Amino acid sequence: MCSIGPETCQAAVLAMSTSSDVTNWLRSSGLEIVLLVVGAMLFGRLAAFVRDRVTTKIDAGFRSSDALVRTEAAKHRHALAQVVTWVVLTIVYVLVGIEVLRRLGFAVTGLVAPAAVLGAALGFGAQRIVQDILAGFFLITERQYGFGDVVSISVTGSAEPAQGTVEDVTLRITTLRNSDGEVIIVPNGQIVKVTNLSKDWARAAIDVPVSSSADINKINEILHEVCTKAYQDRRLEPLLLDEPSVMGVEDLSLDEMNIRMVARTLPGKQFEVSRELRVRVAAALRREGISETQ
Repeated sequence: MCSIGPETCQAAVLAMSTSSDVTNWLRSSGLEIVLLVVGAMLFGRLAAFVRDRVTTKIDAGFRSSDALVRTEAAKHRHALAQVVTWVVLTIVYVLVGIEVLRRLGFAVTGLVAPAAVLGAALGFGAQRIVQDILAGFFLITERQYGFGDVVSISVTGSAEPAQGTVEDVTLRITTLRNSDGEVIIVPNGQIVKVTNLSKDWARAAIDVPVSSSADINKINEILHEVCTKAYQDRRLEPLLLDEPSVMGVEDLSLDEMNIRMVARTLPGKQFEVSRELRVRVAAALRREGISETQ
C-alpha cells in the first residue's frame, strides 16, 4: 500500500522504472556507442601514424640516397599511401556510423528503401563527388602524377591553369602549393588536362634575343662555349642529362632574332637550369660587347 496516494505512488514507480531503463541502456548500448566512437578515433590516429611512418620512410630513403629527385615509383608509393589511408578511414567511419544508428534504435534494414529513394534524389547532386572519385582512381592507377611532382592542371571553368607542387592526393581532390606558397585544391573530376613537368626528364628552353644585324656565327660560337662550360661545371652538371645545345634561330623579325638553346634536365630542375643558363649567356654576351637587345 502506498501511503502518499495512488497517483503519486504510480509516478514514483514510473520514474524509477525509467531511471532503471536509462541506466541499463547506458551500461549496454550507450557504452557500446562510446567504445565504437573512441575506437574509430583511435583507429584514425593509428592509420594516420602508419601513413606518416610509410611516407617518412619514403622521404628518408630519398634524402639518404644520391638521387636529386624522387623516382617515379617513390612518388607513386607516396600518393598511394595517402589514398589508401583516405579510403580505409572513409569505410571505417561509415561502418561505425551504421552501428551507432543501430544501437540508437534505428532499424538499419528498414532504412534500405528510404535510402534508395534518398540516394536517387541525391544522385543528381552527388554526380560531381562520384565523378571526382572515379577520376581520382584513374589518376592513381595510371600514375599520371604523384607526391612531389610539379604539374600544371587545366581546370573546368577556370581560364588559368593550376600550377604547383603536388602535396596531397586523394580519390577526390589534389592539393598543390604554388611558387607563392598558396595552397590550391582541385577536385579530380574537374581536371581537363594535366601537364607533368617533372616526369622522367624535363627540358629547359632559353630564347636569346639579339639584334638581327648581329654576327650570327659569332653568337653561335659564344652560346656553344656557354653550353660546354655549363656541362663541365660541378654544380650544374649533376642537373643535366646531356650537354646543352644550340638549336639555331627560332624567330626572325626586322629588328631582332631569337636563338634557342635547349638542355635536357632532371625532372623538376628545368627552372633552375634555365635561370643559370640565362645568367651565363648574359655574362658571355656582355664580355664580347654584344647586347641581347640592341
